[in-house]
Amino acid sequence: MVFYHNLNPVLFSVAGFEIRYYGMIIVLSLLIAYFMLPLLAKKQKINLSKAQIEDLILYAAISALIGARLFIVLFYHPSFYLSNPLEILKIWKGGVSFHGALVFGLAAVYYFCRKHKLKFLEVIDLMIIPTALGFALGRMGNFINGELYGRITSVPWAVKFQNAEGFRHPSQLYESAKNFLIFTTLFFLSKKKQKPGILLATFLIMYSILRFLIEFVREPELYIGFLTMGQFLNIFMFIAGILLLYKIKK
Repeated sequence: MVFYHNLNPVLFSVAGFEIRYYGMIIVLSLLIAYFMLPLLAKKQKINLSKAQIEDLILYAAISALIGARLFIVLFYHPSFYLSNPLEILKIWKGGVSFHGALVFGLAAVYYFCRKHKLKFLEVIDLMIIPTALGFALGRMGNFINGELYGRITSVPWAVKFQNAEGFRHPSQLYESAKNFLIFTTLFFLSKKKQKPGILLATFLIMYSILRFLIEFVREPELYIGFLTMGQFLNIFMFIAGILLLYKIKK
């Protein structure tokens, strides 16, 4: 039994202004982080004030958005955006990269920690838990939008997306399940006191391995040799996670 995708990505519109499910998911993810971080910080005995948590979320969210867009521009479609520079600003048309969001988000948290004289690995271990949950919800938004779908397949749960040829893997839902698994793992690990950086290393390793595998059924946007761009970037992500884990254990 296949599923014909006819979901409307617009929740409602007011005076021509559209409120989309994806936008609401982003807001929900930020709210989850806002309410979850104080509880996690208290449990781990990390002193973060309400104002600091608000700044931390703001820094990370804005930086992640900028990084997610820049990676698409620089690594995926540089010729198009160089020819049409104004299109770079039209982020509502889609086109963001997880890896760009991660790199710039980590940089923002590092800057925040330097500014407030906090330990980066302790703070990022808190942030990575609601972040994983936010990524899980975000992939559900991708499915509603009918974007980032998988390759043509004949599996019983294949989906016919409106703007795609043939029946496709719902790779967005695979990725959402992957991120829910990572979130659950991190949440249970956080119940016991871990060495700083353990949760970040776990996230990097789990995400890179699972995303590398999912890329085999996801419609590729760009190849680097025989690897997709996603697989290529995940190799560096995996190495970073292993090196961090080695440093912590040592």
